[in-house]
Amino acid sequence: MTERDDPPASPAASTDRPKDTPRDEVSVTHHSVTLNGRTLAYTVTAGTMVLNDEAHAKDGESEGVKPRARVFFVAYALDGAPDPRTRPVTFSFNGGPGSSSVWLHLGVLGPRRVVMGDAGALTGPPYDLTDNDFTLLTESDLVFIDPVSTGYSRVTEGEKPGDFHGFGRDIESVGDFIRLWVSRAGRWLSPKFLIGESYGTTRAAGLSGYLQQRHGLFLNGIMLVSSILDFSTVDFTPGHDLPYVVHLPTQAATAWYHGALDGDRTLAAVLAEAEAFADGEYAAALHLGARLDDTRRAEVARTYARLSGLSEDFILRSDLRVTLARFRKELLRGRGVTVGRLDSRFTGLDRDSGGAEPSDDPSMTAILGSYTAAMNHYVRVELGFESDLPYEILTGRVRPWSYKEFENKHVRVSDTLREAMHQNQHLKVFVASGYYDFATPYHATRHTLDHLALHGSLRGNVRVAYYEAGHMMYVHQPSLAALADDLRTFLAWAVER
Repeated sequence: MTERDDPPASPAASTDRPKDTPRDEVSVTHHSVTLNGRTLAYTVTAGTMVLNDEAHAKDGESEGVKPRARVFFVAYALDGAPDPRTRPVTFSFNGGPGSSSVWLHLGVLGPRRVVMGDAGALTGPPYDLTDNDFTLLTESDLVFIDPVSTGYSRVTEGEKPGDFHGFGRDIESVGDFIRLWVSRAGRWLSPKFLIGESYGTTRAAGLSGYLQQRHGLFLNGIMLVSSILDFSTVDFTPGHDLPYVVHLPTQAATAWYHGALDGDRTLAAVLAEAEAFADGEYAAALHLGARLDDTRRAEVARTYARLSGLSEDFILRSDLRVTLARFRKELLRGRGVTVGRLDSRFTGLDRDSGGAEPSDDPSMTAILGSYTAAMNHYVRVELGFESDLPYEILTGRVRPWSYKEFENKHVRVSDTLREAMHQNQHLKVFVASGYYDFATPYHATRHTLDHLALHGSLRGNVRVAYYEAGHMMYVHQPSLAALADDLRTFLAWAVER
C-alpha cells in the first residue's frame, strides 16, 4: 500500500533568497507491507538534498557557503518506531566508482526487491519488483546515498563534476551529507551504521576516519559487502605476485561449480586444499621466480591444474601465473563460454572463442537490465519522485577517478579502518564475501584482514561470513536469506552494551 504526501514546502522559497538558489526537492510517501505475518508501516523520503561547501565558498557569497551539488537519497523510517536513541540508522552506498546505491537498496536492504532469477534461470525482460521478506528495515532505518554523478545526484550550475570524482573528495561529500542528514533528522544520539559494497567498502573505511576526525561522528558498526580495502590484492602488474595467490581459491571454487574438476569433492574440501596450496607451496614457488627448478615447477603446475580445471600446459606457458582475464576465458573454452567476473557462476558468449580475454562480464550484463528497470519504475511510480535526468545506475562519467592521495603506491584504506577502531573501541565490523567473486576475491579480503595490524584486544570486533554466490551474493536466494540474517545479528550485537 502506498500513500503520497503533497510536496513539503521548502525553506528555500523565502522571498529574501534568489529564485535560482538550489533547493532541496523531495517526495514523501507512506507505505505498508506484511512480512512473515508482521505488518510494517513506513515512510519514505526520496529526493535531492543540496550539499553546501563552506570550505570552497567565495567572499561575499550568501551565508558564507557555496552550493556545490544536489545529492539524491532515499530514506526509510519505520512508523511508530521506539525512541530514536535506540533505533539504529544505516547509511548505504555501492561502489564502482560510478555506481548508484541501487544494488544494496533493491537487492537486500530495502522493503522492495528486484525479481530477476539467478545464474542459469534468469527471468528476462520485462522485470518486476516484489516485497522483500529480508529487509533490514525491521531492525534499522535506512538511508541510501548516490554519490555525485550517480543516480540523480549532480553538481549545481557552474560547478565541475570532476571536482567530486576522486577518493578524497568523494569521502568528504558523502561524509558531509551524512552529517547534514543526521543533524536535520535529529539522529545524533541514534546508533549509526555504514554499509558499503565493493568500492563502497573502500569509501566506508575512509568514512570511518573522516566522520570521526572531521565531524566527531562515531559509528557503532560498519558492514563491508564484497570488500576491497587494499588494491594491491587485485593488481596483476608483472612482478607483483600477491593477486595470483589470493585469486587461486576463487578459481578452484569456479572450476568446482562448473564441474571442471575430477573426482567427487565438496566445495569445502576443494577450498580447504586450494587455500593451503595457495598460501604454501604456490606462494613459495612464485617467490622463487627463476630459481624454481623444473621438477618443482612441474609439480606446482600439476597441483594447480588439479585445483583449477586448467591444463598443466596452459599453466606452464603462463609461467604459473594465470591472470583473471585468462582464467575466465580459458576455463570453459571447450564449451564455448566464458565465466563472469562479478559472479563466476554466470557464463557468457563471445564472438571470438579463440581470443585471450572475455569480451564482457556476463554476470554484470545479467543484472544490469533488471535493476535499471526496477529502479526507474520504483522511484517515479512508487516513491513519487520525478526527474527527466537519466538515473545513472553505473556510469563511466566519473572517469578519470583521482587517487592523488596514493600517488606511486597502492590504494589502501585498511590503515584508516584500523585507526578508527583503535580510537573508537566500540566500533564493530562485519565482512561478507562470496566464494565466486573475482572482483573482490574472498581470500584477498582474508589476506587484508590478516594484515590489518588490529590490536589483539579488538580482533573480536570483526566478524566474517562467506556465501556460495558472487559479488552481489544476494541474487542467490539462499545467500540472500543467510546474509540478511547475518546483518540482523550483527546490528543487534553492535548495539548491545
